[in-house]
Amino acid sequence: MAGLVSGGNIYLQCCDLAMVSALLRCYTPISFNFHNGIAMPDQDQASKAALRVKSSKIGNLTTAMVEDTASILHQSGELQPGTGLITSVIALSLGFLSLLGVLAFHFPQYLTTPELRHVYSVSLMRQILFGALLVSGVLSLVNILFGRHRSLNFTALLMVLVAVAWGGSKVAVGEFPDHTPYIGLDWFIIDLLGSTLIFVLIEKMFPLYRKQAIFRFEWQTDLVHFAVNHFIIGLALLVVNVMIHRVFGWMVHADFQNTVASISFIPQLLLCMLVADLMEYGAHRAYHEVPFLWRFHAVHHSVKTMDWLAGSRQHILELICTRVLVLGPLFVLGFDKSVVNAYIIIVGFQAVFNHSNVHLPWGPLRYIFVTPDFHHWHHSSEDEAIDKNYAAHFAFIDYFLGTAVKVNRAFPEKYGVVGDYMPDGFIKQQAFPFRKQD
Repeated sequence: MAGLVSGGNIYLQCCDLAMVSALLRCYTPISFNFHNGIAMPDQDQASKAALRVKSSKIGNLTTAMVEDTASILHQSGELQPGTGLITSVIALSLGFLSLLGVLAFHFPQYLTTPELRHVYSVSLMRQILFGALLVSGVLSLVNILFGRHRSLNFTALLMVLVAVAWGGSKVAVGEFPDHTPYIGLDWFIIDLLGSTLIFVLIEKMFPLYRKQAIFRFEWQTDLVHFAVNHFIIGLALLVVNVMIHRVFGWMVHADFQNTVASISFIPQLLLCMLVADLMEYGAHRAYHEVPFLWRFHAVHHSVKTMDWLAGSRQHILELICTRVLVLGPLFVLGFDKSVVNAYIIIVGFQAVFNHSNVHLPWGPLRYIFVTPDFHHWHHSSEDEAIDKNYAAHFAFIDYFLGTAVKVNRAFPEKYGVVGDYMPDGFIKQQAFPFRKQD
């Protein structure tokens, strides 16, 4: 904590030095009073003038901080290397996530996910938070001192200072109730940090489209989908759990479940994935072939640029219904908890990876497993790809049932819905299925 407080003092000193330096460069006219024939500065007016200049500078800086931060959030395209913009965006992002992390530490009963906080190490979370604060603070200070995107970096630095002043990584967490309504803020922070580090790195190492920007067109909409999907995890789990027990509960047979649970881990995991994928295939095909259901699924297909974030675009009702239809049979069959947990990790990774901007030499494996090559075709708006490649895990299901895309090219050239009729923005897309159809 001492290191953080000391660092905070350094930040404040640097801010003061920058402000003083700016003031010294300004020319401020000062009136004089004459006393015994000697010109003496009007101290009162000089103080007021200096205060006006300082207030003006602070006001201009605040305006620039707000406007430049809003501007960067509304832009898309490649970040120009060598200008300090990349490090400024990193500092701003880490500063914001750090502030959210401190908020979660202060109100864990309302802002953390019970299923997660019983698994992850709080000590590790504190170390990650400290590292994020340190990196954001150092990057923002360096950029400010070198005059690169100062307004963005002052915003990042302000977030770091507020987070540190509010306790930083040393926030004390006492006893709290374990069954309160909550928002999955911790899950949002952890998943966003982890997914960005893993999948952006993979996309840059093995890109399908080399010129595709990280902040591509409509990234803001998909980030909102990503955030909401994580924030409502508590409500979604509650609804899914209730619906599974009410819809599938009558099918449960204890002896049969014990038989399934007794299968060794690897065969049981593969069986679990196959059952889930068959249910996914059926539900997915219905979303495409039933016009009313397509209204909801079209939200997911409206993405025009595929990357790791694109898979987050989904209608909330579809998300819940699909979870019920897929997890219900797993509940009925009684797969072991460790198997289900492993399946959830696999499906989570595959759902992100298969939408990513990645091209790898899969060879014959592409006929067995669903890969980015396979799933990109499902999102294509080209004629030969319409209503094809439904599987989520095993590509051989589509080949066996005759719904696999048959083309000579590895990847499509066009993505999105035919006609490009989906509005942009999270709220508009959630409302789209309920609009009067032409």
